[in-house]
Amino acid sequence: MIKLHSELAVVQSLDFFMPIVDDPFTFGMIAAANAISDIYAMGAKPISALAILGFPIKKLPAEVANQIMLGGAEVCKQAGILISGGHSIDDIEPKFGLSVTGIAHPDEIWKNNSVQEGDLLVLTKPLGVGVFGSANKKGILSTSQYDAFVKTTTFLNAIPAEVARETGVSAVTDVTGFGLLGHSLEMVQGTDFTVELYVKSLPILDGALDLLEQGVKPGATARNLAHVGPYTEYDEDVSLRDKEILADAQTSGGLLIAVSEEKVEGFLKNLELRGALCSVVVGKILRTNIEGQRIIVRL
Repeated sequence: MIKLHSELAVVQSLDFFMPIVDDPFTFGMIAAANAISDIYAMGAKPISALAILGFPIKKLPAEVANQIMLGGAEVCKQAGILISGGHSIDDIEPKFGLSVTGIAHPDEIWKNNSVQEGDLLVLTKPLGVGVFGSANKKGILSTSQYDAFVKTTTFLNAIPAEVARETGVSAVTDVTGFGLLGHSLEMVQGTDFTVELYVKSLPILDGALDLLEQGVKPGATARNLAHVGPYTEYDEDVSLRDKEILADAQTSGGLLIAVSEEKVEGFLKNLELRGALCSVVVGKILRTNIEGQRIIVRL
């Protein structure tokens, strides 16, 4: 955050990655939505973006790069901003993303670890994007699953952010590469609180669990489980498949929002009415005296 004066602050983020789908326009949309998400997760309004493009100009036609940029521009248009410039380089493989600038009142920027005891955690997109991405690379993702994958990853987090701002919430983060487990841990690190997560409440893309049973998962899953392992306790009925979906690395994932119990009913209703992809309570913030314990996973 850069505080310009008492009423205005600037926030910035940057994210880019290699293609996770074959269609260049769709890739541009996914990468843009993913980059803009960080701004929404801070409670800020995006105002501009710069493009970052790596492209193998001797291997692929220039039209592919054009389609990537058009996809990114389309999502930026949906967010009400323009790509005002950027930089490209000759690279061995395509890469695309954005550096995004947003504005907010300096006293109203959300933190990811300002949870309060008794807060309920609401998730606004289904899990399973990492599994679907791995299945897509293997060529075993069905047409309907691919469509759900694209819909989820290109959907902006603008609506959940707006509703959260109107409601008044305690803390917000977006669920991305560290999975729900890793980003839940972020919300309580440095606090006296523990996250209790509920497996049976998780919104999951249709077919993701079946793919996990077949061993289809991104490499980040094992790393994420290892990372949270020292801080996590699982009920004995929680299966390996349950743990893997909790650790599934998301691209352009939903917001994870801590909201007080007295506000949650209206918050969920407004999310649904405004068109959020999902609005599900997946956990609760508890106070604990158990040293090192930060996540409890219930079936």
